[in-house]
Amino acid sequence: MRPIPTLKISISGVRGVIGESLTPILLTRFAQAFGTYIGARTIVIGRDPRTSGEMVKQAVIAGLLSSGCRILDVGMCPVPTIQLLVRHHRAHGGIAITASHNPAEWNALKFIGQGGFFLNTGQARELLDIYHQGEYTRVGGAEMRETDLHIQTIMQALGPLPTRQKRLRVVLDACNGAGSLVGPKLLGVLGAEVFTINVTPNGSFPRPAEPLAENLEDLCAMVKAQQADVGFAQDMDADRLAIVSEGGVAIGEEYTLLLATAQVLSKNPGPVVANLSTTSALQDVVRRFGCSLFLSKIGEVNVTEEMQKRSAVIGGEGNGGVIYPRLNFARDSLVGMALILHLLAETGQTITELVKTLPQFTMIKEKLVCPSDRISVMLRMLRREYAAYPMDLRDGVKVSLPNGWFLVRGSNTEPIIRVIAEAEREADARTIFDRVYSRVQKCLN
Repeated sequence: MRPIPTLKISISGVRGVIGESLTPILLTRFAQAFGTYIGARTIVIGRDPRTSGEMVKQAVIAGLLSSGCRILDVGMCPVPTIQLLVRHHRAHGGIAITASHNPAEWNALKFIGQGGFFLNTGQARELLDIYHQGEYTRVGGAEMRETDLHIQTIMQALGPLPTRQKRLRVVLDACNGAGSLVGPKLLGVLGAEVFTINVTPNGSFPRPAEPLAENLEDLCAMVKAQQADVGFAQDMDADRLAIVSEGGVAIGEEYTLLLATAQVLSKNPGPVVANLSTTSALQDVVRRFGCSLFLSKIGEVNVTEEMQKRSAVIGGEGNGGVIYPRLNFARDSLVGMALILHLLAETGQTITELVKTLPQFTMIKEKLVCPSDRISVMLRMLRREYAAYPMDLRDGVKVSLPNGWFLVRGSNTEPIIRVIAEAEREADARTIFDRVYSRVQKCLN
């Protein structure tokens, strides 16, 4: 069996394993290409706490300086903060140094254009063309921490939590990531009583970086031990958010966007945008408020482009990514936490009670290691076998069945394919998933 590639170049940027596929030379060349693409202008750079981050940053700085760029280094901070700062400083672009949910040995460059948006398909292609064709200013005092601006922006828009007899008790698990410092500070400024785990930004991974339910046992235990009202879990770059109920139960990433959407639409009804893999429960929530839901291809840049096109009031992705354009046109766990705490404070309901008011669907997700040259073969097989059913082919193959749906697609960030199935009944979801998963496995083998 051929080795699985450890370098991934896509619309999401360039990712690889440090010391294996992602070398200082490659990093510098990509930074040079980005500097050439942007021009000799101002670039904001920041990173997550991975142990390879400083080496990657220095390689990026070398490439940008050699292209004549002026650099605003904002140090260690969440990706949505970097995007916000590109807009705030009216910079011409940004580079976020983070491999997000990938394992610790990976790192990556995410390229941000003017306005704080990730590069779209055409822009990314232009950057890659430049790559294949082969005065450094540090923001003063990493401590007016630029993250303070992020907090101020949220507070100006949403304000502190409504006065309650008892303050909301919140536990935050930042995975020792980029949200470790700003997350607890925001929660305190909002008016919550804050408890934390994994808030030492030293680059170590105390748990797998994805805030999936199976990775949040320590957070669940801490919520119960502290008798907290809610637990929040971030990934390493603090753009994704998962929620744990007051009973110490991880409710699943899909509910993050559902709860945030319900809060926003209750005050400001309007169009909503999500990606193709987001739960169908969102459609039901949006309809309750008499609003419209539009689906985009998967990937933050695709969602934000569709949101601009539709003048959406909120959007995001079912992986815990909340995009609230009033505050930040980016997946932003800090904004997500603020919206959900306001929902708790204003309704007086618990997380469990709020979830019970939402439509209940069962979603099953798995991934398979897959060489990139096999993906197209597998997708053709699915198109052929399910030709009788409605399909969406914008991003892999999504098939609508009488009792549910499934989506199979190649990842933009890892050498894998993702298989997702959903239905109202758990038995239906399992039947759909098992049938599709076995066919994909057979095709790959």
